[in-house]
Amino acid sequence: MGKYVLAIDCGTQSLRGLIFDKNGKLLVKVKREFNPYYSVEPGWAEQDPNVYWNSLCEVCRQIKEDEKDVFNEIDRVVVTTQRDSCVLLGKNGEIIRPAILWMDQRKIEKPRDMTLYHKLTITTVGMMTTAKNFSLNCNAHWIQDYEPENWKKTHKYLQISGFLNYKLTHEFKDSIASQIGHIPFNYKHFRWEGKRGQKSQIFHIEREKLCDLVAPGGVIGYVVDEATNETGLKKGIPVIAGGSDKGCETLGVGCFDNYTASISLGSNASIQTTSRKYYEALRFICPFPAVIPKAYNPEIQIYRGYWMISWFKKEFAQKEVTQAKELNIAPEELLNKRLNDIPPGCDGLVFQPYWGAGAKRPEGKGAIIGFDDYHTRIHIYRAIIEGIGFGLFEGLQYIQKKSKINIQKIMVSGGGSQSDAICQITADLFNKPVYRVQTYETSGLGAAIVGYVSKGEYNSFDEAVKNMVHLKDEFLPNPANVQVYKNIYDNIYSKVYNKLKPLYKQMQK
Repeated sequence: MGKYVLAIDCGTQSLRGLIFDKNGKLLVKVKREFNPYYSVEPGWAEQDPNVYWNSLCEVCRQIKEDEKDVFNEIDRVVVTTQRDSCVLLGKNGEIIRPAILWMDQRKIEKPRDMTLYHKLTITTVGMMTTAKNFSLNCNAHWIQDYEPENWKKTHKYLQISGFLNYKLTHEFKDSIASQIGHIPFNYKHFRWEGKRGQKSQIFHIEREKLCDLVAPGGVIGYVVDEATNETGLKKGIPVIAGGSDKGCETLGVGCFDNYTASISLGSNASIQTTSRKYYEALRFICPFPAVIPKAYNPEIQIYRGYWMISWFKKEFAQKEVTQAKELNIAPEELLNKRLNDIPPGCDGLVFQPYWGAGAKRPEGKGAIIGFDDYHTRIHIYRAIIEGIGFGLFEGLQYIQKKSKINIQKIMVSGGGSQSDAICQITADLFNKPVYRVQTYETSGLGAAIVGYVSKGEYNSFDEAVKNMVHLKDEFLPNPANVQVYKNIYDNIYSKVYNKLKPLYKQMQK
């Protein structure tokens, strides 16, 4: 038996092959970047699924070439990927059409019908508008309406994780903890919804087109000959059910309960906790299945979160982009060094980060208010960082209210967490200590934890986390900055949406 677990982390902009040892030390990292998506029509976001598979193959072959001894000791593979992105496969595993990604904005014209009983019950709790929006935004519905020939050819409707698992094992299986999206999944009971269940009334996807589900830590299948030829991985290595990138991040930072929050400062920013009890932080918005079996991740997300930084770089930061190329560093490093040039509150500039229709705020838009002639592009940059933070802080309030537990500390991960300045802003804005662990690759670490538990290296996830997750950096709140942010949140930010909502509705028309 080999020593190591290979974690495959497929994000929106890159795929990484990561090998951690049983103590949580990152031994190997190989990364392949790709364009996040392409748009055939405005608002569409599609990708050729082979981009992900080819990247996985390239990463594995590179690890084998660079670290042959470590590569030969791999005896588990665990996949973690971006969420709510669909891949359609035929009976023989052929790709039917490009993947539709989580940031895609296409909609059908009319929501799917549901039984009178469900109409009455959903209307009674005041959530019919939300249910209709879920149905309108379901990618499967769009394919059914506009590409019926493709839907007819579809044997399995998969998440990206399910696609990569299939390519490795030729099994149409995926982890329970990866089923996050516009699909008929029963989040309370960790299974596909029954034919007359509420989710099946909202998302009309035939049961036979859905994959078989495996609990996190269970065996999806074993690496097949074809995958061996393309990746270099040994035939027969077990592929283990992992979880979504956010769920693996939450495990990878050691967030085990409702007293700790995991904040992901990635392309889709989010705040999660881990709970053994089912509760909805926002009414009708289910907690997601955690990577810890039979546990939940109540979550609030800021749609397109730190993707906004990519937008800012493209539109306002060509100077830093050019300098960064010369210095062979990321442009964010140069931008983040300038964050402390701007005071907390950005001299009165406030950003509302609703860059995309959320489930509870379907008409929401992004807004920046408070401009004056002394504001610079770096003010805008810091305002974006703070605005995402305010949105996540609002999410914290929802989670604490529903769980009836006061969160004590914040664990951060994702691209934004690499910046000390952003971590300090987070500590000041939340008025709570913020911690980073030993690696920025927390999704991969979470996936590796699943792998080591599955191979019997640890008897429980709790034991694995104690041995593999190590606190590295601490950021404590600055009382003066805390007061600035409290005043802005209470008196300005928390009121912006309701003030602008009528205008957003007019703009939608």
